[in-house]
Amino acid sequence: MEQPTTELDPRYSDDKAAPTPWSDAVARLRAAEVFWLTTVRPDGRPHVTPLIAVWWDGSLHFCTGADERKARNLAHNREVVLTTGTNSLGEGFDVVVEGEAVRVTDEARLSELAAAYEEKYGPDWHFDVRDGAFQGDGHQALVFAVAPRTAFGFAKGEPYGQTRWRF
Repeated sequence: MEQPTTELDPRYSDDKAAPTPWSDAVARLRAAEVFWLTTVRPDGRPHVTPLIAVWWDGSLHFCTGADERKARNLAHNREVVLTTGTNSLGEGFDVVVEGEAVRVTDEARLSELAAAYEEKYGPDWHFDVRDGAFQGDGHQALVFAVAPRTAFGFAKGEPYGQTRWRF
């Protein structure tokens, strides 16, 4: 994966803050259990929902049923934001990833992703791969990849800081 341009925004950062390396953000994306996905409805209104995701091969990956709101939104507008972090103000680190959600249908890649989901979330998150999608519990789940176009990191506590990564 290409290394992004990294910059600390002094408007939102403590004088003692330094830019966070992209490798630190990737480690947080790999470890995070819950993400918030923002999509755009056909009428322009936002839609936000929590979900699980895996970082694999330079992209965040998530899945959804074809009839779910997020899948219907993606049929009209593939621009998304994925957010993860902590639910506190004085400590922790939040990561926001902006990009385009691209459907993954290659079954070899889907098999790798299914293994990554099960490794990260446990055997309750086992997926079979068939017909270009995940299959589980009698339902089909479409899989999407989001390669970061721009990402932000928000260090909370001392020192607080805002890092932007541009790809």
